[in-house]
This record gives sequence, structure tokens and C-alpha cells, in this order.
Amino acid sequence: MSVLKRLNDPQLGREMIKKIKKQAAQLAGYLGRAVTLMEVCGTHTMAISSIGLRSLLTGLVELRSGPGCPVCVTAAWDIEQMIALARVPGVTVATFGDLVRVPGALSSLERERAGGARVQIVYSPADAVTLARDNPDQEVVFLGVGFETTAPMVALSINQADNLRLTNFSVYAVHKLVPPVLRALLGAGEVKVDGLILPGHVCAVTGSKAFTFIGEEYGIPAVVTGFTPVDILDALYVLLHKIQTGDNRVVNGYRWVVRDEGNLQAQQAINDCFYIGDAIWRGFGMVGGSGLLIGEKFARYDAMRKFSEERLNDPAEPQGCRCGELLSGLITPVDCPLFGHLCTPASPAGPCMVSAEGACVAYYRYR
Repeated sequence: MSVLKRLNDPQLGREMIKKIKKQAAQLAGYLGRAVTLMEVCGTHTMAISSIGLRSLLTGLVELRSGPGCPVCVTAAWDIEQMIALARVPGVTVATFGDLVRVPGALSSLERERAGGARVQIVYSPADAVTLARDNPDQEVVFLGVGFETTAPMVALSINQADNLRLTNFSVYAVHKLVPPVLRALLGAGEVKVDGLILPGHVCAVTGSKAFTFIGEEYGIPAVVTGFTPVDILDALYVLLHKIQTGDNRVVNGYRWVVRDEGNLQAQQAINDCFYIGDAIWRGFGMVGGSGLLIGEKFARYDAMRKFSEERLNDPAEPQGCRCGELLSGLITPVDCPLFGHLCTPASPAGPCMVSAEGACVAYYRYR
């Protein structure tokens, strides 16, 4: 069992798995079906897949992936805008590596770069600021994709550019907030989940209190946890126990990293640079109050304003791709007819097969 090989104490792992399976079997008998849990975060999806946990719990616990992969939830329309920016003369697009291979309707950043466009992979927003400083003849646009975890770094990079008085740096900001999309998912009622595994790194910024609405409004438990095998097993054990006892409160199981109130400095950095607005999500459409948009104070660093082009028609999702349904927890990757045949990491049809946090990549790699 790979999950045991990844533990410092295999005997402890065996005992935890035995308890989890016993709990799950009791619940499955009571419910008349397998317990359905959703790991919101793409990093959790990858960790769960890599340790073979799904196969250990087959028939007892069904683990569904949620909207926790930032590249995957970036709307098709925004991908097209990013590709269009790469075609603007004099522009260098700076981006994290995952975005480069996300397919648009007819192209991708990777294809544009192969055709001569300036597309530079960077490892942090600060690298993009340095790129702009060292290349004053180029307009550097950083593609700001991510959740509450990356938004503070982008905010700091904008402040850094402002301190350097750079005029050739801007950010195409499509940062998104996790709590509003979970409200949209749970409120729609299309997918039935019995509990949620919440992302520890997002909660480190927001605080665990930002997710108390899950139990209060939707009557299901949730556990904040980290990404090691022990963290995940412990979260499963706690979630199953809470379902058994009818306790719907959110538990912070990652207290050495996550505080109830979160990281106040990171929150302040976000608030100084961004304001909350509506945002388009792949698989969800427009979600109210779920986006972080650059405020008036730093409007000159907003690529959406700086390169205001006529709005493109909303592009269709890749033909046959079911990433949207996957991000909503309605299906698993193997339910998509393209998975593993017409959609592979070498030739992806959609973003869930591109991103390092994509569920399709996780299932393909560890199936």
C-alpha cells in the first residue's frame, strides 16, 4: 500500500485506515450508498491520488474533486484574453508554467511562443517585476491566476513596481476567492456531498472562520487540513465521525499553520490592492463576489484597463471536454469520454489535464 510507505509509522497508518474503513462501512450501511466527500483543493486531489487512497476506500467512500485548481477554474474567455495579449507587439507575457499549455479555442500561450511571441515563465510575481525593470523597452504583463494564497504575493509585486516607478509593468488579475464558489456549489444542490476537506494553505490566509457558513447554512461538516498522508487520513477520520454524530461544525485540523482569524498581514496586502467583484469561473459561470480586482489606487497596473480591447465573443468550451462538470464535483475524470484517449498530459483537451493540481492529471498519473 503506497499510503503506508509514505508514513513514518506504518503501524499507525494501518490502524487509521482500519478505523476509517470501519466508520465508512457503518455509514454506507446507514445511508445505503458510499459516503461522498469532496476535497476542494487540487493539491489534496494530487496527494490523495499519489498515495492510492481512493482504491483503499472503493465502495465505502467516494472522493470527488472540487473547484480548487486555479488554472482549471480560469474561464475560457480569460484564457483567450491572455493569448490575445501575447500577440500584442512589444508585450512580454510573464506567467507560471501551468498556464502556458492550457488550450484555447484555436491556440495556446505555448503555440504563440512557438510562433515568436514573448511568453516568459517565471517562478514568482517578483520575477515579473524584475523582468520589467531590466527590460524597459518591453511591456511586461504578469498573468495573476490563483486563490487567496497567491493574491498577497501579486499585491506585493504591484507595490514593488509602484515603488520602482515602473511604467511598463501590469497584471492581468483573475484571482478568485474560495468561500463564494463553495456557496455557489452547495447552494445549487446539483451534487450531494456529505463533507468537505478544506485547503490548509487557503485557510492560512482567510482563517478557518471564513468557512463556518458550510455547517451553519448547509448542514454538512468540513475539516481544514494539510497535505501529508497523516493530515489527510486524520481529516477523513474526523469527517466520518462528525457525519456519524451529526456534528456540522467546521474543524480546524491544521492549527500549527491555520489560525481562526487567518493571516492578517496577508489579508491587509490583499485589501490594499484589490477590491471584491464578480468573477467568471469555468464550470460555474459568473459567481458574485468571488473575484479580486485591482483597485483604483493601482489602476495603472491593471492590464485589463491598460490593454482594453473590444470584448471577444465568449468562446465555447473545448468540444467534448467535461472539465466544468468535474470542477463542480458532478463527475470524476474517468466519466469524461476524452480522458486517457483524446485527452492526455501530452495532448490535453482541457485545463484539468494540464495543471499540476488538475484532477485529470492526478487520475491519469496514478490510475
